[in-house]
Amino acid sequence: MSLFITALNSGSNGNCYYIGNKNEAVLIDAGISCRETEKRMSRLGLNMQLVKAIFVSHEHSDHITGVPGLSKKYQLPVFITEATLRSAPIPVEKDRIRHFSPYHPVAVGNLAITAFPKCHDAADPHSFVVSGNKVNVGIFTDIGNPCAHVVRHFSQCHSVFLEANYCRDMLANGSYPYHLKKRISGGNGHLSNTEALELFTKHRGEHLTHLILSHLSKNNNSPELVEQLFSKEANGTRIVVASRYHETPVYCIGNNSPGSSVRAEKPVSPGHTQLSLF
Repeated sequence: MSLFITALNSGSNGNCYYIGNKNEAVLIDAGISCRETEKRMSRLGLNMQLVKAIFVSHEHSDHITGVPGLSKKYQLPVFITEATLRSAPIPVEKDRIRHFSPYHPVAVGNLAITAFPKCHDAADPHSFVVSGNKVNVGIFTDIGNPCAHVVRHFSQCHSVFLEANYCRDMLANGSYPYHLKKRISGGNGHLSNTEALELFTKHRGEHLTHLILSHLSKNNNSPELVEQLFSKEANGTRIVVASRYHETPVYCIGNNSPGSSVRAEKPVSPGHTQLSLF
């Protein structure tokens, strides 16, 4: 059984990543409104009823804005650490709150969601790997540096949402004040194009079929630059640049080789999946 993935939105204006199989799915972060999440999933032919849980990486507003509305409307459990919950202004009913611990997988149907610590300026930030039927999908954004945790899990993934937040030259020569430039480029800020590219080229496994470059800065990066940089080093991996304005297509990730991977433009329901070779 393959996993279906999409970035419903990716950027400082909101982050939301969908990973699921034909029977169940999870959202990693919900930084866009309930209504916008529904609209984007509908355009992709994805069924909101398949979503069984929301996992929160950290408390910044671009990752939690839609959590209360989605949780209330669809009666979804929200998995969040105690420290993040204390720092997160999200009015979620107490009986919907679930806590997780690093390296202790959470089962959601046939999916297993494993969290691990990351370097970011938040109370208790975590990255996630969603696994199902020997397929691993990583969600690695808002990371100040590619620490050992990231390197270890990156090499095990068949697909990764990987942060490529800023171009070092654009940030250095841009209009941001010094303290903000320092925050972004510091060890607890965001990952640069250079750092992300090095992680990709040095630590990818042979089974990595899709790399979705995520959380690009609006002012200090450009999709064209990122696509050009990574495409040169793709070596059979499909390179996708996620947008801050619209959803990506839905990609079908299997534990096959890069050359035989397929993309699902509109896999709409558990019983019917439309696939096309790319």
